[in-house]
Amino acid sequence: MYSHQEFTFQDHKESVLPAKTWTLGLLCAVWMATGLIGHDPWKSIDAYGFALVYHIVQSGDWLVPTLAGRPDMDNPPLFYMTAAVLAKLFAPLLPLHDGARLASGLYTSITLIFIGLTGRKLFGTGRGWAAVIILIGCLGLLVHVHELFSELALLAGCAMMLYGYAKSLHSPLIAGLAIGCGVGIGFMSNDFTALVLFLGISTTLLIFSPWRTRSYFSSLGIALIVTLPWLLIWPILLYVRSPELFMVWAWDANIGRWLDFMRRGDFPALLHYLKALAWFAWPALPLAAWAVWQARFKIMQETALQLPLVSFVVMLLVLSFSPNYGEEHAMPLLLPLALLACAALSTLRRGAANALNWFGIMTFGLLTILLWWAWAGLLLNNRTRVTTLLKEYHPSFMPSVETPAFWIGIIFTVLWMILVWRVRPSMRRAVVNWAAGVTLIWVLVMTIWLPWLDTGKSYRSLFISLKQSLPAQHRCVASQNIGDTQRVLLQYFSGINTLNQAKNQCDLLLLQGEPLLTSRNGAGWIKLWEGKRPGTRPEYYYLYQRGKRAALKN
Repeated sequence: MYSHQEFTFQDHKESVLPAKTWTLGLLCAVWMATGLIGHDPWKSIDAYGFALVYHIVQSGDWLVPTLAGRPDMDNPPLFYMTAAVLAKLFAPLLPLHDGARLASGLYTSITLIFIGLTGRKLFGTGRGWAAVIILIGCLGLLVHVHELFSELALLAGCAMMLYGYAKSLHSPLIAGLAIGCGVGIGFMSNDFTALVLFLGISTTLLIFSPWRTRSYFSSLGIALIVTLPWLLIWPILLYVRSPELFMVWAWDANIGRWLDFMRRGDFPALLHYLKALAWFAWPALPLAAWAVWQARFKIMQETALQLPLVSFVVMLLVLSFSPNYGEEHAMPLLLPLALLACAALSTLRRGAANALNWFGIMTFGLLTILLWWAWAGLLLNNRTRVTTLLKEYHPSFMPSVETPAFWIGIIFTVLWMILVWRVRPSMRRAVVNWAAGVTLIWVLVMTIWLPWLDTGKSYRSLFISLKQSLPAQHRCVASQNIGDTQRVLLQYFSGINTLNQAKNQCDLLLLQGEPLLTSRNGAGWIKLWEGKRPGTRPEYYYLYQRGKRAALKN
């Protein structure tokens, strides 16, 4: 049993044997790499990100993020520039969308490296791995780190900032470089969020006397100098190219939007993140809460605890008052929570650790059995209720055994069973087993279940079917109610360029939503094709050709 009198972070040493280091490194690599390649751009975040990358690859315009010919000024283009470079670099080996998604792996790697360095710096030798393992075990991080999501660059920038702050009391130069580059990367991928976080964390830490030192202020001064090029180069280039686009980015999409949001006084996000963290940050959240509770009498003296605690509070406030809110934007909150949870490993009671350990083993064991059983049911068509629901959800899916995916799933299932069986009882056992369970489930989803998912989330088969229905001779294809992302994917998969709101100029019309009614604006149009992308909310598409009478009339 541990009491608060025993709670300390200083000079903590916990040896990690080389074999364990390789095992934990392999676990992180599998968790990160699985799902980055091997599937099409999926609807929503992934498809949106690829659409912006595809413009850069096709046009060579690295300055202005553009979506289907329309400038998209929500965020600066650093993440999409990185993705475009990797897409072109790996083009001989990978499809463009898979190569672009490697950028997500790159920024995730940076995040893991710096959160590990921060954990080691704050809590001692051996705790860096603990912070990384806790972070990859967080449920809210799993899906988004495998998407083309610019927030991943912000996440990497925040991890660099935390490392810089951890070094700021002893190594001002390294600290300033880390903080400045972290703020710059965050700014160039998510606008002013990283800059506001920098100002908020830097000033709030001054509440505690250990941070009011010459070394800390020197670190901040160096950070400001390092940050300036990041803050100036792209905005200046954008202004030189188009003052109008600069104002759209600076005011309409950012400063003005924030001020308008604050003026309305409607803050639905204030409790949104607190409620979401209950599952999004599991199991880091309860461990972090335990660490804070145990150290409640030493918070004013423990700089190792002050940094993640202040960072979490500032991040929560900044994100909660942001006009862009959603669970996917909560990822930076996981960084300080993982560090706080890392601190809890020194004080976690053995009974609580064993309870979390067995909860993870039972949870992921049952999920593994369910995934294999449901997959076998689809393959054998056993007509159970689960099989029927899965087939109704994606009726066009044709189950088959893909040998490499099957054996990968088998191998990792066996390895997981060996891992949870052989790991010796320790305070770290629970978090390692949890992270291994999360990784196993993700591997199974991205191997044996990937064809089923791709059927419902990809636009490839739908748009190829559309291409095959186009008449040999046509002038152009107008689009109506088609999203910009879908228009880009249509061009990518089938080579079809559509003109938005050009119904009167083109002889073909592609429509999403409800079909045309011949008694109203559908008169004179002949339906050539219809199709849909399956899912919980099916998307219906219709292709029409202008009839002779309508053509003469126009």
